[in-house]
Amino acid sequence: MQDISTRLVNAGKVEAREFINTINPPLHRASTVLFDSYADQQKCNAGEYEGIAYGLCGMAAQNAFEAAMVELEGAHGCKAFQSGIAAIAMVLMAYTKQGDHILICDNVYGPTRYFSDKFLSKYGVEAEYLPSDAGAGVADYIRENTTLLFMESPGSNTLEIQDIPAIAKVCRENGVVSVIDNTWATPLYLNPFELGVDVSIHSVTKYITGHSDILLGSVSTNEKYWGTFESCYNVFEAYAPQEDCYQALRGLRSLPFRLKRHEVSALEIANWLESHDMVESVLHPALESHPQHDLWKRDFTGSSGLFSFTLKEEYEDIDHGPFVDGLELFGIGYSWGGFKSLITGGKFKRTNHYGYEGKTIFRLSIGLEDVEDLKADLGQGLEKLRK
Repeated sequence: MQDISTRLVNAGKVEAREFINTINPPLHRASTVLFDSYADQQKCNAGEYEGIAYGLCGMAAQNAFEAAMVELEGAHGCKAFQSGIAAIAMVLMAYTKQGDHILICDNVYGPTRYFSDKFLSKYGVEAEYLPSDAGAGVADYIRENTTLLFMESPGSNTLEIQDIPAIAKVCRENGVVSVIDNTWATPLYLNPFELGVDVSIHSVTKYITGHSDILLGSVSTNEKYWGTFESCYNVFEAYAPQEDCYQALRGLRSLPFRLKRHEVSALEIANWLESHDMVESVLHPALESHPQHDLWKRDFTGSSGLFSFTLKEEYEDIDHGPFVDGLELFGIGYSWGGFKSLITGGKFKRTNHYGYEGKTIFRLSIGLEDVEDLKADLGQGLEKLRK
């Protein structure tokens, strides 16, 4: 009989390899993946092996989540990342090189701007910013060395929308990679590939996982730009945590039902705020008052639970405390798309500010609470500010 140490190393291996037909994919925690034969290992050395050769190649949960995103978006391929900004950074690195010029819409996620200005610039990539409501006029900004154009439609704070098909057309005509951060709409309410976009990014942290407990991102591309992206991904070995991919896949199952609740509640609250005597403007693309409402209506099939508003009277920042701190159902915190309602406040500079320049913009992420309770909470908070 073999020594106990030998038996402990090999015990349970046969049972673990048995196929169990579960609805959800299994969770693997693995670095080493065993080959069935020496011939398979030699195929791997030659780059001809089609199976999973190592833990960094993506285990079952990650592969299942990526396959689901490909199906939902109609993409050629998808990769998952440890966070949304990790996904964004990989896209910006994959399609740029020293001496390149890239175009970014002004309303992008703050860390996207930071990465472009502080990191890419060190490697000789110049970022130029476009108006947040850009359209076919982006053609005037394209240079001979422009390689990528980055959209966020709508932006996650000031909610401007770009003319996505017009921009994608200009990019195709000039050999520029078109990229969109599609987190607000999710794959359910906007399909960028149908509008001609090359690369779609999601902060899976938000609506897809939906419970404010997972950090994850995804990148999907069309066939033309998949090879370049996959090569960069493989160099960085940027795998995603398997447990998080499992939870993201589970989140996708209920996304249509959760997102509809977010949408309906947010619209009701946005309309209510528009009629409030202390509110100056509500920034929600599904409202007819939104400057790009017609674009939203043309390209999107729904709206999510994130929007912003401004007040008629501008206070010093510290004086907004009675309103924000007085809310009982809204947490004060970053991120969004979870089951709990959240609020943040800040000032934003945009090339096209539609009258909110210098104004504090309050951003609401409407969760799954009862809508009447949320309106009552906002109402009592605003009354505290009035007094």
